[in-house]
Amino acid sequence: MEKTDNDNKSKQQNPSDKMPGNKKSTFNFYWIYIILTIFLLVMAFWNFNEDVQEIDNVKLRSMILKGDITLIEIMKHKDIANIYLNQAHINNDTSYKKAFEINREGPHFYIEIADVVSFREDINAAEEELFERETFEMTDEEKLQAKKDFKHITIRNDNTKQWSFESFVWFLPLLVIIFLTYLMFRGMGGGKGGNQLFSIGKSKAQLYDKNTQVSITFKDVAGLEGAKEEVMEIVDFLKNPQKYTNLGGKIPKGALLVGPPGTGKTLLARAVAGEAKVPFFSLSGSDFVEMFVGVGASRVRDLFKTAKEKAPCIIFIDEIDAVGRTRGRNSFTGANDERENTLNQLLTEMDGFSTNTGIIILAATNRADVLDKALLRAGRFDRQIHVELPNLEERLDIFKVHVRTLKLAESVDLEFFAKQTPGFSGADIANVCNEAALIAARNEKEEIDKEDFLSAIDRIVGGLEKRSKIISPEEKKVIAFHEAGHATVSWMLRYAAPLVKVTIVPRGKSLGAAWYLPEERQITNNEQLIDEIAATLGGRASEELIFGTVSTGALNDLERVTKQAYAMVAYYGLNKKIGNISYYDSTGQNEYSFTRPYSEKTAQLIDEEVHELIESSYKKAKSILESQKENLEKLAMQLLEKEVIFREDLIAIFGKRPFDHEEHVIEEQS
Repeated sequence: MEKTDNDNKSKQQNPSDKMPGNKKSTFNFYWIYIILTIFLLVMAFWNFNEDVQEIDNVKLRSMILKGDITLIEIMKHKDIANIYLNQAHINNDTSYKKAFEINREGPHFYIEIADVVSFREDINAAEEELFERETFEMTDEEKLQAKKDFKHITIRNDNTKQWSFESFVWFLPLLVIIFLTYLMFRGMGGGKGGNQLFSIGKSKAQLYDKNTQVSITFKDVAGLEGAKEEVMEIVDFLKNPQKYTNLGGKIPKGALLVGPPGTGKTLLARAVAGEAKVPFFSLSGSDFVEMFVGVGASRVRDLFKTAKEKAPCIIFIDEIDAVGRTRGRNSFTGANDERENTLNQLLTEMDGFSTNTGIIILAATNRADVLDKALLRAGRFDRQIHVELPNLEERLDIFKVHVRTLKLAESVDLEFFAKQTPGFSGADIANVCNEAALIAARNEKEEIDKEDFLSAIDRIVGGLEKRSKIISPEEKKVIAFHEAGHATVSWMLRYAAPLVKVTIVPRGKSLGAAWYLPEERQITNNEQLIDEIAATLGGRASEELIFGTVSTGALNDLERVTKQAYAMVAYYGLNKKIGNISYYDSTGQNEYSFTRPYSEKTAQLIDEEVHELIESSYKKAKSILESQKENLEKLAMQLLEKEVIFREDLIAIFGKRPFDHEEHVIEEQS
């Protein structure tokens, strides 16, 4: 029973957001970090001396022997030595001229060195050889004087500490690790109780207060009149607490919304948030579940701590069965159960030693039978509000809510569609309205008419039509007689639902489908159930009567009648031999039990009685078809010709039913 939120969203949007040029900036500052890191990496590995030519040991020795070098500067931090040329010898070699043009001051060349001591020894040895060459013809006295005047190559060490890009390369991995750690811890510590490391024990509840008020009210919730009365009283508790406390009464601590999926439990809670005008905490039962031990209990504590600060307030826990299942069912391994610890903490917070004045807890589930008994006792969830499937009048109200924004034709009768949708939840009806609008738009219509709604109901109940599915003429004939058998038996039985529409066009997984008008009743007797079983078996009986054999097309029919027959015998006490006994367990306590509550002899008796019940119903259906064989064939031939026939076609063949009931439509597939 979900309300369309288009109106709410349009109200909350800022008109200025729609104007061109007012787009919000989407620049992410992390790009600055990425660009800065790339820049530093480029600077670190960029070789700024790439224009200086490298030489080897042979070339260096040759240059020393020629006297072309005046200075060698050993760069220890780089493991290289810079070579400075004698400017007087620049013209001796073309490579010298080029190096001098690139860098006039020097260095002009460089050489990689492995060991400084060996490098110095090689230079000294080359200088000694140069000296010997120059003084080869001199006397000893002349050599001694020449040695004093010999100009050695200046060798100096660059001992300055280098805190430049070369040193940064060593620190770069450390800086990157520090930077990534900073980003990780920043993300883990941020957010409002998200999946972060330092806030992992924080509650994930979303808070709705005066700044983020929910706009849905009880006027937007159609149907559910009984449930609305009870939750409206809870709202009144919060608005006027003295009205009740003056008489000595205590405000209920919690209310549990129980009902099938799609009936509007969550929508009702949202309406409470919109009506109460008090802080409203909304979260799901799965928000407490985490892989880390103790996180669920921590989140429960944090939730109630925050709620106490905002009291009076409402806490809404959707799908509470995710955390509130009965304890002890999964203790086979003997390990610590985090879900049970979370439930224990929730039980303590709801009604423990501490008081939570002004906090009301709403919860929703469609599996109340699996909840722990301690959670359902008075003082925790004081009230259980049952949210059932809507009846005829409630479905009409729900249709009126969901067609507010639709462009309807004058021919649209919402009361008729309410009759055509028995067993539909509020969510199903919302889907029907939306599907009708899509079908009308697909057919280029300006308004949504009656046929669009009928097509939408057929689409949701029976599935999408598959006219492209290839079916042989023989199979099509079998399908036609099968569906005609259903229609004939249901038309001739008093308590069977009369036909509204039948088709042999494949829909979804079924090869044919029929829609009926069942009577909406709260209790059902034995005769009514037997007529329903006979009508369900009419298709299979028709196949045997006409073709002398049966097919696999009745699988869905057999499944339904088997479940219904077992329910009649074992649950409802409608069998004379079994007697007034029911083996149904409404508490769900024996759901995981490996034993049955009856003996093997009783089990055999149940099987025999179910078999007898189904066979007698099958014979009943077959006898009706034998008496109406001519009309059955007419109906099947008409189905083969038109593929779709309606109630009027059956009246033309069989005449009007003397015990006609007009209620709502369900589907039978075969």
